[in-house]
Parts: sequence; C-alpha cells; structure tokens
Amino acid sequence: MNTMLGKVLVVDDDEDLLRLVSIRLTAAGFEVSTARSAEEGLAQLATAVPHVVVTDLKMGGMDGMALFEQVHRLHPALPVIILTANGTIPDAVAAMRKGVFDYLTKPFDGKELVGLISRAVRLSAPVTTREQESSWRSAIITHNPELEAVLARARLVASGDASVLIRGESGTGKELLAQAIHTASPRRDAPFMALNCGAIPEALLESELFGHVKGAFTGAARDHMGLFQSAQGGTVFLDEIGDMPIALQVKLLRVLQERTVRPVGATKSVPVDVRIVSATHRDLESGIREGRFREDLYYRLNVVSFDVPPLRDRREDITLLATHFLTQLAGRYGKTINAISAEALARLVEYDWPGNVRELVNVVEQAVALSTAPIVSVALIENALRGPSTELQPFEKARGQFERDYLARLLKMTNGNVTHAARLAKRNRTEFYKLLHRHHLQPAQFKNPTPAT
Repeated sequence: MNTMLGKVLVVDDDEDLLRLVSIRLTAAGFEVSTARSAEEGLAQLATAVPHVVVTDLKMGGMDGMALFEQVHRLHPALPVIILTANGTIPDAVAAMRKGVFDYLTKPFDGKELVGLISRAVRLSAPVTTREQESSWRSAIITHNPELEAVLARARLVASGDASVLIRGESGTGKELLAQAIHTASPRRDAPFMALNCGAIPEALLESELFGHVKGAFTGAARDHMGLFQSAQGGTVFLDEIGDMPIALQVKLLRVLQERTVRPVGATKSVPVDVRIVSATHRDLESGIREGRFREDLYYRLNVVSFDVPPLRDRREDITLLATHFLTQLAGRYGKTINAISAEALARLVEYDWPGNVRELVNVVEQAVALSTAPIVSVALIENALRGPSTELQPFEKARGQFERDYLARLLKMTNGNVTHAARLAKRNRTEFYKLLHRHHLQPAQFKNPTPAT
C-alpha cells in the first residue's frame, strides 16, 4: 500500500492551473488541498497545517508574497514554494531572501515540481509514514492549529541539539512536549531525566542535579550520581526553571558552557553529553529585571522557545481530551462507561480551566470514580468542577435563578413563615405568594417538622 508522502496546500486563482497541479501531486502520492485565493488559503491554515504551501506569486487580492508573510508569521517552519512567471523572477528571488523555500518559473516541469515539494516535505516532516509521523507526539492529543504549529516546529528542532525553553501555564503539558522532542531526537534511546526545580529544597537540589561523593556532607554515606550524569547521551528536562535559586543558576551556566559537572565534594569534573530542555510558567524577563534570574543563563537556555497554549484557548480539544481520558480511566477503575452526556460536554467546553489539561484529567477521573451509570451526567461534572462557567447566562435566566435562591433562603430563615419572609423582603404577602408560585416553591417544604413527644 502506498504511503502518503506529505500534505500540500496549493493556492492559485487560475482554476485550470490549480486543477493541473493538484492532479500531478495527487498522482505522485501527496495529499492535496486547494484554495482559489490567498485569503481562502489562510482560512484553511487556521484549521489544518500542511507540510508545504505552494502559491502563485501574482493573484487578485492578496498576492503570493503577502500570503507568504502571513504564513511565515504564523508558522515560521512551514516551507512555502512560489510559482512565478518569467517577468517576476526578481520578485521571487527577493522572496527567497526573506525566507521562501524556493520558486518555480511557469511553465514548469511536473517532475521538477514534485522533486521540489518532496525536498520541502523532508525538511518539514522528516518522518514519512503515518505511524512514525505520529508516534513521537502520540501523548499530545490536539486538533488546535496553534498547538499543531508548535509541534511542527518541535519536530524540526528535535533533530539538533539546541537548548529549548518551553513556556506555558501550569498543567498545559510542557513536560509532554519535552518528552516528544526527546522521542523525535537522535537521543531517543538514551535516558530522559526530569526534575522540578521548585519541588526540591535548595540544600538538596545541587546534589540532585550534579551528584555528590561519599562524605560530601552529613548523611552522604555513598557516592550519588546526579541527574546530568544519569542522563548521559540523553535529555535533561528542568521543569520550573524560574524557581531555581540564583546560586545554582551560576553552576548550571557553567555546566552549559563547559559540558562538565562537578559532584558536591568532588575535586574533579566529569564530562557530560546531554541536551537541556527547560520549562517555566513564570515571566523570566521580569525575573531578570528583578535580579531573580541570570540573563546569561536565560540566553543559554532560550535558544529555541515554544509557547504551549492554555486549554481555554484550544476549546476544540476539550471534547477530544475528555473522551480520551474517559476511556483510559474507565478501564483503570474497571467500569463500563461509554460516554459523557452532551450536556456535560457542553459544560466542560464552556468552563475556563485555570488548571488546564491537568485539571481536566482530575475532573474526568472524579466523575468516573463516582459514576454508577454508563454515561457521565452533567451533575457529576458540575460537582467535580471547581470554578464558575465563563459563559454568561441570559439576563432573564440569571435573574430567575437569583430570585429562586433568594426566596428559598428567606423561607429557610423564617421556617416557612410567609408573612415573616415577605416582611424581610419588603414585599406584601400577595406579591410574595406570586413570586413563590412563579418559582414553584412551597412554604411547607421549609417548615421544620414538629419534634415527636
């Protein structure tokens, strides 16, 4: 069975040329999508990112160069190939200086076009089978274009040894991205060692990072190999790097510069060969200004940076993730739970997720643990959520809910005495009864039963 060679978006306002290019590329084994204008092409990029964009230079409305600039701003690692007429070759050459992958002059040879696109695909998607292409990032479940763009860049960066800094709120999956970069790298068969710099006391952090020798301090009964030596040949992931004490930042900088570590109490340094991936939810630039983070270390760590979007900015993934976690957790708890109700899913989608994906896992797990039915109800989800919905209720619904809660509170306070409750509400009894009737509240329900004698 032939394997799809790569995904190509072709943009041209000449429908005949668009059809011809599409036929040739499809016959060559590419998955092709087409757009009849640059604006339509950008709209497609908002929902799915291809491996290569092929665009005509001269088009009505936004031209190919303007399209490239937009694509390059949104997806810097996405190759763009420009098709140009003889008279516009200087423009195409100028475009290459700005970062366009290459250009072809019309009329072009079909084999030349296929060869050029194949080279671009190898650059943007070096692994060519569907299974291989997805396996390195299999733990990251998303349909979000912004996160897909992050993953496309991460795939490119993985092949080298550049230090990577991952930014994002707590719970967004920064460590999963670090693991994906390691899995996609030539270091994949060596260890991936992770450490949370904010979770270990400062007195122990140096030993955890660099190791110690026997007798280095009280309680050091034997030699201890630190994180860097344990990860030899692999990747060291330093989570919450913004919480690292300033004194250890100096020592970490030395490790990055010299590629050696000196265990606590040792007299000699040990060579290490590791890649550094770090992550933070803090504003490191503010830390530099306030003297809490070294600027020289920042530039050593931040050779390539990624921003992982919060879950509230990738709401199209919430149903996908919730269903995935439901399957996993139902199996773990030994329960037959087939789905989350439509109403419960809607509640999940509208929630603001301050704890991001980590919070979503917790909410689904609590619902699974307490569920006694094959479908998770909205009530279970509501009970598991810790914050208010971000969706504003219609005014009438919000007012009605307030009135109902207010009236119920009054009746509880007055033991169901309507006269007393109406007096507290500064309403006459007739009007108060109408309000109770509107909200189906029965005063008798709020009377405490008379104790048995």
